[in-house]
Amino acid sequence: MKRTRFARRGGLTQDAALLTRLANGLAESASRVEDRYWELRLTEQVSRLVGERNEDALNAALDHLWRENGPAYDALADFIEGGVECGLPGDAGKEWDAVMFAAPLLAWSRFSIPAGPIPAPILASLKVQLCAHAFGARAKVALADYLFSPDQLPRGYVETRDLADDLGEAVLAGDDLKLEAESMAQTTTFLSDTRYVIGMVMVPRGQPMFRWQEDDGARDHVIKQWQAQGGAVMSTLLRACAFDLLPPNAYHSACREADRASRAYSLRASVAFLEQMLAVPPSGLRAIIAPFHDKQLEEYRIAFTTTNSSQVVHGVVWALLGAEDEESDIVGEIEGVLRECGVTDTLVLDHRMPMEYCDDCGAPLYPDPDGQPVHAEMPEAGEQPPMHLH
Repeated sequence: MKRTRFARRGGLTQDAALLTRLANGLAESASRVEDRYWELRLTEQVSRLVGERNEDALNAALDHLWRENGPAYDALADFIEGGVECGLPGDAGKEWDAVMFAAPLLAWSRFSIPAGPIPAPILASLKVQLCAHAFGARAKVALADYLFSPDQLPRGYVETRDLADDLGEAVLAGDDLKLEAESMAQTTTFLSDTRYVIGMVMVPRGQPMFRWQEDDGARDHVIKQWQAQGGAVMSTLLRACAFDLLPPNAYHSACREADRASRAYSLRASVAFLEQMLAVPPSGLRAIIAPFHDKQLEEYRIAFTTTNSSQVVHGVVWALLGAEDEESDIVGEIEGVLRECGVTDTLVLDHRMPMEYCDDCGAPLYPDPDGQPVHAEMPEAGEQPPMHLH
């Protein structure tokens, strides 16, 4: 599954019903010949609806299929994502393959994690490293001159296509895309968060787009080279931050991978932060894990105390993604990450807890050892960093 969706009321419009029928047809297809028929129809309809900026029809069809037919949902989600992140404006798409990509990174800091305009020399260095280590030999790349926070990513499929078109025009012109910082949303401050370098890569039709597609390429080697060389460039932007680079990939896939990887990263960052701030080793921390529900299980929240205290000093939200539900071994995964960090004292609460937040600051409430949702508060002597992780 691509992402968690929530049901909307009301029937399907004609456009949404057509998308649903085509996606069901593709999911039930029994041959490549039939596949091609449904794929062509889906491509045409998605392109038309995105061009008409009909976001509602796309979401209505996805919502319906999420409930009724998982394989058809996957098929339609793939086509919508491909329709907004792939291709170039005008006639260039006949000769070039192109995809909007994201190069995410996970970062944490006791200070503010940078987001905003990327200086021209750093942007040029990033492009050099991407072309050398991530993309094929004949690739051309344009980058947006902005380090995005999650709050600043395009909202919805139509806005994503708008950004892709702007980047497509830039790559065809041999330029980078300059964004107006004043028009970007404000960034919420978290101790641990994700940042994104976003661009467009194009290659002559049929040529390898990514370095790992080439005959002498290997995905693991590509990732290591990008982390080493790209990391050296990013370190000039991310001063006083610890960070990990994730591999560049097609936009939606890269964002999903960042969402998934950020959960364990936030736990590791939290343990490192508390070790610094409280001067206690990981073995001196206790983690309390509890499920939080709305109409269904939505997330786990992990509270931290020291082993000799019941005061919750910090917390992390572990959101469920995709097809994860109450049958998934999320608790085992969380405990595994904590053990890797050296935290061996864990308390797992199995009763349902409500999705409660602080009335004053909006921060999530975390479970204390007695199973009560409370605000995370650092000791008085500590500094006052953000009280929860993204």
